[in-house]
Amino acid sequence: MRRLRLALALAALLTAAACGNGSDPEAPPPPPASVTLESVGHYCGMALNEHNGPKGQIFLKGRAAPVWFSSIKQVFAYTLLPEEPKTISAIYVNDMSTAGPDGVPDPGAWIDARQAFYVIEGGFIGGMGAEDAMPFSQRAHAESFAQAHGGRVVNFADVPEAYVFAQ
Repeated sequence: MRRLRLALALAALLTAAACGNGSDPEAPPPPPASVTLESVGHYCGMALNEHNGPKGQIFLKGRAAPVWFSSIKQVFAYTLLPEEPKTISAIYVNDMSTAGPDGVPDPGAWIDARQAFYVIEGGFIGGMGAEDAMPFSQRAHAESFAQAHGGRVVNFADVPEAYVFAQ
């Protein structure tokens, strides 16, 4: 009986190992999701459609739904805070290159956050009522915005931690 239990436990262990963790490192990242009435900011707990300015979404491996953010600084904070998961498969932000004249982002215009150009330190008041970064798919649009509204243009990897966590 003991051998049978041991054999069953070993078979279960081998089956689980053969299945892997369900995440294929070669799999393409999931596409961006659309903001719905159920899209709630990770840190503020409020509906995204109640906030102005660009939004963000992060997909974690093994999770179908994105983690939503009401501001761009929150996206950066999530990637920097040690207590947040690091199993990120995709990060998307609204492309402000396609924003209307009122500054409202096109809800369907999502870009890879790691490829975006950000205007920081420009004084733009974002969705949470505080200064926020402005993401653009094209450097020329970011530079034009910075020239008109102040700030400087940086890449995702060059956004300073001090900027993200500034009060």
